[in-house]
Amino acid sequence: MAAIPGSIETDQQPPMTVPLRHFVIALALLLAGALVGLGAIEGTVPGLANLAHVHLLLAGWICVTIMGAMTQFVPVWSGVVLHSRRLASLQLVLVVVGLVGFVGSLLFSALALLPLFGGLMFAGFWAFVYNIARTMATIESYDVTERHFLLALGFFLVLTTLGVLLATDLTHPLFADVAITHQGVLGAHATIAVFGAVLTTVYGALYQLGTMFTQTDLHGVDHTLKPLEEWGHPIGVAFLAGGRLFDVASVARIGGGLVVLAALSFSVILIRRLYEMQIDWTPMHTRYTVVVPMLSAWAVLTLPAWLADPTDYATLLGASGTAHLLTVGAIGFVVLGTLYHIIPFIIWVHRYSDLLGIEDVPMIDDLYDDRLATADGVLLVSGTAVLVGSDLSGVVPYGDILGGTLIGLGILVFGSNMFLVIHRHSPYTFDQVLFGSFSPRQLTATGDTPSEES
Repeated sequence: MAAIPGSIETDQQPPMTVPLRHFVIALALLLAGALVGLGAIEGTVPGLANLAHVHLLLAGWICVTIMGAMTQFVPVWSGVVLHSRRLASLQLVLVVVGLVGFVGSLLFSALALLPLFGGLMFAGFWAFVYNIARTMATIESYDVTERHFLLALGFFLVLTTLGVLLATDLTHPLFADVAITHQGVLGAHATIAVFGAVLTTVYGALYQLGTMFTQTDLHGVDHTLKPLEEWGHPIGVAFLAGGRLFDVASVARIGGGLVVLAALSFSVILIRRLYEMQIDWTPMHTRYTVVVPMLSAWAVLTLPAWLADPTDYATLLGASGTAHLLTVGAIGFVVLGTLYHIIPFIIWVHRYSDLLGIEDVPMIDDLYDDRLATADGVLLVSGTAVLVGSDLSGVVPYGDILGGTLIGLGILVFGSNMFLVIHRHSPYTFDQVLFGSFSPRQLTATGDTPSEES
């Protein structure tokens, strides 16, 4: 892989510590989510453990990673200046404090505190949306990735609003005298979160990454499938969420069909990019390869379930037993694969790019440990296979515990690899990455000072 693809504007990127801080904290939330999930299976975690597990992984790991990635790559890909570095730092504080308090309230059954901490998350996500939207407002015309990101920002606004309403309704009923129910709002909230905000971002990013890092272009059948995804997916999400919100199965059925069709279309586009790849294989490509069968299998299994009853809570994220296919196998592996490039890329630009032609410098893919990458890949794929097999068959003894344990070990190895990249190659110490302008020491490496990040 080339050190830096020539089509991006690294001069436009925010200070290194801003996105890295998001990624480090997101990895910590991923590990916490895995531990809470295992505890929920074994019955050792109190309160609403499953709900806490879901929020740590989706609102925590996935969404905080998305916040960091958009903050880094919208300026880089689009050649524009980030609207506000202050908001980029504030958004993380609000979301993380809100999420930790929200999860703690679920685990200790302090439901009266949920609106307070949910409100903090709401404020953090809205700060993120405002900052990225203002940044993108300076772009003259939008490509396919930027259009997806704009749609995802809109979905973030809707899902966080519904989330606050749900949290409030648990202790102060809001839906008693209206045409919608708590269950309907929950269905719409989950739909917009997973398929709207998250999956729309994933598709948009992969249009850029899937071509950039395979050195290929869309051609032939790709141009037929692309509109099916780009138009069908957001329309499908809106119909599926609306049908669930108002309990109109016919509307949700249309939406579900479009979401599935978009997933299958995008799977074909992605596998064609990987098949035609012109550069050396990396851990990022390996993990993207896992995504294709996982996403395709989820779509094929989910279609009949959603055609039968798309408003049933049991089919909220797809057919029965397919939730991990989508969330871990498809979305999770996209995020993990992408981080294998994003974290080393950010550090490489700040540490080594100015030394090109002056001294020997490593390539981006030289910054992480290949043996650890192989180990975490084996653990994560094995764990996902066991977990999905247990979900679908129901006959794997202790499959959920074994699969969850393997995935947890894979997360530990992956996190260790990324932390070693930061430790060995970052121009900043670990506490400076985490706390930035909150650190009492001035940064002495080339680049940012605390005052520049504030």
